[in-house]
Amino acid sequence: MESFKKIFKGLLVSLVIAVPSWFLGKLFPVVGGPVFAIIIGMAATNFIKEKSPFEAGIKFCSKKILQWAVILLGFGLDLGVVAKTGAQSLPIILSTILTSLVVAFAMCKAMKIPSRISTLVGVGSSICGGSAIAATAPVISATDEEVAQSISVIFFFNVLAAIIFPYFGQLVGFSTVSGDAFGIFAGTAVNDTSSVTAAASTWDAMYSLGSQTLDKAVTVKLTRTIAIIPITLVLALYQMIKAKKESSDGKTAKMNFDFKKIFPFFILWFILASVLTTLCHQFLGEGLMPYADSVFKFLKTMSKFFIVLAMAAIGLNTDIIKLIKTGGKPLIMGACCWIAITAVSLGMQHILGIW
Repeated sequence: MESFKKIFKGLLVSLVIAVPSWFLGKLFPVVGGPVFAIIIGMAATNFIKEKSPFEAGIKFCSKKILQWAVILLGFGLDLGVVAKTGAQSLPIILSTILTSLVVAFAMCKAMKIPSRISTLVGVGSSICGGSAIAATAPVISATDEEVAQSISVIFFFNVLAAIIFPYFGQLVGFSTVSGDAFGIFAGTAVNDTSSVTAAASTWDAMYSLGSQTLDKAVTVKLTRTIAIIPITLVLALYQMIKAKKESSDGKTAKMNFDFKKIFPFFILWFILASVLTTLCHQFLGEGLMPYADSVFKFLKTMSKFFIVLAMAAIGLNTDIIKLIKTGGKPLIMGACCWIAITAVSLGMQHILGIW
C-alpha cells in the first residue's frame, strides 16, 4: 500500500495523458497513440513546477509498465501461424534486419552517435518500431530521452512510408492483381504496425483486393516481431559480459556482478506468453477457442495501451529543447536505415521471384 501511494501521483498524471492519446491514436492511426503520448507528455512537463511528488510514478510507468507491455505483446503471437505463413518472407526479413543493424553500427562509429540511441534506432527500424524499442530500452538501460528521440525518428519515417509507399509500389511495378508482393514489401520495409496497416490497406483500396495485401503484410510484420527475442537476448548477453568486466578490479578479480539485475527476465515471460498462445491454438477445441481468442485480443489491446502509458511517462521525463538540439544525427541515421531496408527488401523480392 505504501508503495502504491508513492507511485500514485506519477501514475495518475501519466494516465491523464495516455487516455486521450490512445483515442487520438485511434482517430489518426498513421501517427499512433505512443507518438501523441510522447508529444503531450513533453508539452505537459513544462507546466509541472515541482516534479518530485511525481517522479516515482513516472519512473514506474516508463520502466515497469513498458516491460509489462512487452510481455502482453506475446499474447498476440501464434508461433505456429507465423512459422507457416512467414516462411516465404523469412529471407527478406533476415536480410533487412541485418542491413539495418549494420548501417546503424557503421553510422554510430562514423558520426559518433551515442551507442544506445544507435541501437534503438537500428532495432526499431529493422524489427517493429515502437514495440522493438520498448523491448530493447530496458535491456540496454536507455534513458527516457533516448527512447523519446528514437521513437520520434521511427515515427517520422513511418508516416512517410504510409503515405509514399503505395505510390512507390505502383511506380516500381508491383502486381496489382495480387497483394503478395506489396504485402511483403510493406511488412518488411515499414516499421510500426499502424503504418504497415495503413500502407497495405491503401494498396487494397487502390486495386480492390479486399484484404489480401493487409493479411499478408500483417503476417510478415508478426514474423518480424519474433526477432525481438534473439535481438534482446544477444544485447542482454553483451551487457552482462560488459558489466562482468567492469565489476572486476583487475587484481583480486572480485566480482560485484549481479546476473538477476541485468538479465531481461521479462523477455522470458514474453516468450512464455507466445508459447501459451500457440499451444491454445493447437490444442483447444472449436468450442473453447473463441473464448481464448477474446482473452488474447484483450491482452494484446492492453499491451498497446501500456506502451502508450509508458510513452506518456517518457514524454514527461524528456527535455524537448535538448531533444531538438541533439536530434539531427539520429534522424540522418533513421533515413539511411530506412532507405537501405527499402532497397534490400526490393532486391530480395526480385531475387526470390516474388516481384
